[in-house]
Amino acid sequence: MPDEFWHVLDAGLRAAAIDLSAPARAAIDAHVRLLLAWNAAINLTALHTPEQIARGHVLDSLIAAPVVRPFGTASVLDLGSGAGFPGLPLALALPVERLGLVDSIGKKARFLGVASRVVGETLIEASQDAPEMTAFAERAEDLANEPDRRASWQMVVARAVGTMAEVAELGLPLTALGGHVVAWKHDAGDGALQSEIAAAVRICRAAGGSAPWAVRLPAAEQVGIGGHCLVVIEKRRQTPDRFPRPATERRRSPLLS
Repeated sequence: MPDEFWHVLDAGLRAAAIDLSAPARAAIDAHVRLLLAWNAAINLTALHTPEQIARGHVLDSLIAAPVVRPFGTASVLDLGSGAGFPGLPLALALPVERLGLVDSIGKKARFLGVASRVVGETLIEASQDAPEMTAFAERAEDLANEPDRRASWQMVVARAVGTMAEVAELGLPLTALGGHVVAWKHDAGDGALQSEIAAAVRICRAAGGSAPWAVRLPAAEQVGIGGHCLVVIEKRRQTPDRFPRPATERRRSPLLS
């Protein structure tokens, strides 16, 4: 990758006090090179330059690592992973043993399969163990109906997937008891995020979760993505079988009103 990519990324890593191993850095390099090559042919991301990707994708994923580490990260499922963010960078910065990357769009799922293989091979070539990584070309609600996938992930993450109500209903059925759903959000300071969180409380509790709460990312302002934060839900009870509801029902009654 060009110098400007690493200049932006390293400055952000210093701000967030994150120390990546040499194999992890090589794997990030391989992932982003692959993304740039594929993005020339298919629309994986609206960010096109190495500097934009370093800040808007890689750092946006990585600065959350110190915050989510205490939640437990042995198994992580990334909903609507798209170009592999935040799942792949998190798997390089945290002790992730099993990573699932979910996208229902075929071309994106194909990219995720190739990217996870390239990341794994890069780590192994550098004598570092790689997580078990799987790309799922299906909808989250379909994955939640598979007995070996439902309630089997310690942490379910989602970035630019939908409202907190949507993320909660899709994520909680897939999350193991005691695990967490974590959504990447932006707080513009106008009260909109707080309203979105409040509107999601009912569906969170109905699906077995706590009320959601926002967590600041201290390094976000320093790396040029001010206002970026996380919203977290803890899985406290088993999710009833009726969740997640079909998409048509969720659209008709998103808040169980």
